[in-house]
Parts: sequence; structure tokens; C-alpha cells
Amino acid sequence: MTAPSGLGVVNFRLDRRQLLRQWGPGILASAALGTLGWRLYGSPGRHRRETSQRVVPLPDWRVGTETPTALAVVGGHGPQGNLRRAVGALGGLERFIHPGERVALKPNCAWDRTAEQAANTNPELIGELVLVCLEAGAASVVVVDNSCHDPKRTFARSGIAAAARQAGAAVAHQGSSGTEVVDLGGTVLGRWQVLRPLLEADRVINVPIVKHHSLCRATLGMKNWMGAVVGRRASLHQRIHQVCAELGAAFRPTLTVVDATRVLTSGGPTGGSLDLVRPLDRVAVSTDPVAADAWGGSLLDLGLRELRYLAIAQRVGIGTADWRSHQVEA
Repeated sequence: MTAPSGLGVVNFRLDRRQLLRQWGPGILASAALGTLGWRLYGSPGRHRRETSQRVVPLPDWRVGTETPTALAVVGGHGPQGNLRRAVGALGGLERFIHPGERVALKPNCAWDRTAEQAANTNPELIGELVLVCLEAGAASVVVVDNSCHDPKRTFARSGIAAAARQAGAAVAHQGSSGTEVVDLGGTVLGRWQVLRPLLEADRVINVPIVKHHSLCRATLGMKNWMGAVVGRRASLHQRIHQVCAELGAAFRPTLTVVDATRVLTSGGPTGGSLDLVRPLDRVAVSTDPVAADAWGGSLLDLGLRELRYLAIAQRVGIGTADWRSHQVEA
């Protein structure tokens, strides 16, 4: 091809071989990247929200939707003694678990930390709760969570795996169990993969620990449900208070057992330093997840102003933050 007159006499005829030598590598690289991107798009992964599977309903694990709000708090007897006294104050676990039912316990078992560091639910409390469930007639108990750190290491180092198995429960996590897609509703949540052992359970007990959280001020019961879903969980932190309230609306546990054996007062959610841990030796058991979280927040001097998701949850009718008016003698 020859340039038009007036633009200089430049002859730059390029044949097919020259074109391939100059542009071929780039074209091939672009094609390869495009093919790789297409193959990766929609491929399964731990942090990918699944939308192609069938959608199953999320159970309501409460024992009667008209169960009155009640919260029992016990301290000074160790995690096992505190649990049994608090459960007894609500009428015993037999009131909530029927013979032959399958029970799932949802602790906070997110981090590769020891029990003393108070980043996970106390293992002694979990072990004792397994025993109490079996004594109430449960056919089986599974302790299940989606850990942030490697699940095998986390369940082992936290002591939760050993305590659960010694008491007679199975252990499940994202590396050992499947998921089902559930439409959790809300304005933010939508469809997420949920750990199958929770969906297969007749009763579910939420067992969070009271600890500081750098973003939403505290990790308690409703935020603990983030460990029930598998997918891009980091995206849930963008509207954390709305998400916590929507999780509370979606997941309706049989009971919430709040672990305040050791409270992580700062450096959460992962913790690490023992200087940040305050031993309180308390356990609360409640039929109301909002009341349970409000009580837990009070241990960190946090109320509705700081824990904004509690106000949202209360406004939409999930429960009441006025835990003191529903506290029973224990």
C-alpha cells in the first residue's frame, strides 16, 4: 500500500507473513486469555455464589412460633455448670428437643486460635451442650461451621472438634460437607449456598461467643450465621448491619446459647493476645435471638446505637432488645 501524495513517499506494503510475525503473538495471547476467562467464569469455588443449582427452603427450627421470649443468665459455675443451670431455668432442653430429632450446633469456629484466645466458642460449652442434647433424646448431634481459616486446623486447635466428638457428636465444615442453594431473602442476601448439615437438622442451636469486631463492633448470634453460608462472604461486610439483621430474619434457631466464658474485648474478630481477653464465666440461653445479642452486647458496653443491626431486627419483628424485661431467674 502506498501513502497518498502530499503525505510523503512511504511504501509500507505488509504481506501475510509480516502481519503474522508482528501481530500473531498478541492475537493468540488474547484468544488464550479469553478462553481461560470463559472457562473460569461460573466455575465452582469456595467463595463463589452458586446460582445454577436447585433452590431449597430454609427450615424454621423454632419450637412453635408463639414461644414467649425468655432469657436465662448464669455465671460462676464454669461453662458446663452455667449451661445446665440456664437451660434448666427455661424448663430443660426436653422442652425444645423431642426424642429422635437430629440436632445441629452452630458455634463460632472461624479462626485458628486456642480456647484461651477467645476467638471461637468455648469447647467445653460445646461438649456439654452435645451431652445435654443427647440426654434430651436427640438421635444425633452435629457441630458445623464454615471456618475462615483452614477448617481442619481451626476445629482442631480451637478444641471444638475433640470436645464434640468425645461427647458423641459429629463434626462438619465446608471441607467435609456439601451445600444447598437457599434463597435467604432480604434486600442484600438473596441466594446463597448453605451448609447441608444445618438444612438436614430438625433443631438448630446457635452458639456464638461474645467478642469485639472491628467493623460492626461485636460478633454475636446473628452475625454468627455468616458461618452457615458458603460463597463470597467478604461482600456481606459492605452493609454489615443490614446483613446481620437479614441473617437473623432468615435463620430462626431453636435456641441461642451465648458464650461469655471469656470475652474478647478488642482485636476482633481474630484476636490473638491474651491481654485482650476478659474472663467472665457467664452463659446466657434465650428463645429470642435479638435479646440474646442485646445481652451479649451489654457485656461490651454496646447498645442499639452501636449495634445498629439490633434496631433493624427489632423493627422488623425478629425479637426484642429489651432483654432485662424477659430475663428469668436462674
